[in-house]
Amino acid sequence: MSSRAKARLIIFSAPSGAGKSSLIQEVISQSSGNIQLSISATTRPPRTGEEHGRDYFFISDEEFNELKKQNSFVEHANVYGYQYGTLRSFVDEKIENNINVILDIDVQGFDLIRNSIKDDISIFIIPPSISELEKRLVSRGLDSDEVIKKRLKNVKTELKYAELYDYIILNDQFESTLNELTSIIYNENFNYNKETNVNLLKDLLD
Repeated sequence: MSSRAKARLIIFSAPSGAGKSSLIQEVISQSSGNIQLSISATTRPPRTGEEHGRDYFFISDEEFNELKKQNSFVEHANVYGYQYGTLRSFVDEKIENNINVILDIDVQGFDLIRNSIKDDISIFIIPPSISELEKRLVSRGLDSDEVIKKRLKNVKTELKYAELYDYIILNDQFESTLNELTSIIYNENFNYNKETNVNLLKDLLD
């Protein structure tokens, strides 16, 4: 396998229930420390058990707004009244130390930053079907029926962004999907068939 010479920012997006978080966790656990998940800055107060610098960088609104003025964020958003952002300095420091940084972001956030980031890899995870996605959302038991309906309603809107990403990856069999992801990240000469995956995406959108 031909390794990539330089660490990169690796952007992941997916509809809820597509299995993105589990895949990211496994990619990181198998990485021997050369892949890390980005730690966001937030104005939200820490929850029980959360630590500054481990879970988030907890800062004030004043600090956050000053950092925005200084263009210190790769991306930022307001979520339920609190501000969240990816610090450019965090990403740059990791990459300079040859550590790949995973940025878990929604499609709207990616659309805002996709033309301003260089040398990144963007990956969109798709489910095998909408019905399978619904089964996964129900079986994980994290959301009410109302929230699941809202998530499913948003799926096709999210899927329409998928072709903006470098890679569209089907998460049908976890192990084979994981192998494909590690090949994308580590193998510069990975033979990716985008046409096949775009056709899978179109089937989901029909």
